[in-house]
Amino acid sequence: MPAFSRLVRFLARDGRVYYGDAILPRGVNDIAKTKQARIVTGDIFGKHEVTERVADVRLLLAPLALEDVKTVRCLGLNYEKHAHESGLPLPKYPVLFYKPITSLSGPFDPIPVHKMAQEELGLDYECELVAIIGKPCADVPESKALDYVLGYAIGNDVSHRDWQIKRGGGQWSLGKGFDGWAPYGPGIVSSELIKDPQTLKISTKLNGKTVQESNTADMIFNVKQTIAFLSRGTTLLPGDVIFTGTPSGVGMGREPKLWLKDRDVVEVGLEGVGTCTNKVEFGRETAKL
Repeated sequence: MPAFSRLVRFLARDGRVYYGDAILPRGVNDIAKTKQARIVTGDIFGKHEVTERVADVRLLLAPLALEDVKTVRCLGLNYEKHAHESGLPLPKYPVLFYKPITSLSGPFDPIPVHKMAQEELGLDYECELVAIIGKPCADVPESKALDYVLGYAIGNDVSHRDWQIKRGGGQWSLGKGFDGWAPYGPGIVSSELIKDPQTLKISTKLNGKTVQESNTADMIFNVKQTIAFLSRGTTLLPGDVIFTGTPSGVGMGREPKLWLKDRDVVEVGLEGVGTCTNKVEFGRETAKL
């Protein structure tokens, strides 16, 4: 697996969309600052080449094209302090739910809030380390689990607590699966660069103010354990995207509650990867002629 260091998918100045290996300015680690990339050809999950052809980046897109994504798996209550702020016991097993692939969006895309999600308060943010599977694995032991990771990104598991808890019938996916409610990126940092995903600072800023600030070391089930668990009896495939849970500081855990509003700007960041900056946009009914 990867020949790339920092995989990005981007709209170039020539109007075409490419996969590329991000070129960062000296001393910069945030992929969101990428202005140029070396074009990647071939199968990003198999044989591919980082070419010498350099393209100017007009806009960074979601790191994987939808046709390259297989599933979006997510963990809930996977940080100890977050479980405490939620008033829930630590889970004995990973709490798994799914998002549709249509929830995925790019690092600068707006977070669209459908009218259905405006009926009650409860719109929340969740910064999360995202692991992307790079080759098939089933019943993999923890000791080998990271060998199957293509790389890591940062994501925002946007959630509506009313639809998640009160109206969701016990299934979280409804309150977390609206279109565009899983922005991630700004690229995928190779597992060759991030050897240990459990030592990374992770955070959220809301309108410039830090509201989540933690470290992936606080995970209850680390990435190795998560992949080993999810692969039991279920084959994980290249292009499976795994959101690994959020630390404490979410709006639901605060008093008073801190719900997202129209035009709020949410910035989620992960050490060694970079930031996703997304503006909340409440949908409005259009006039019928």
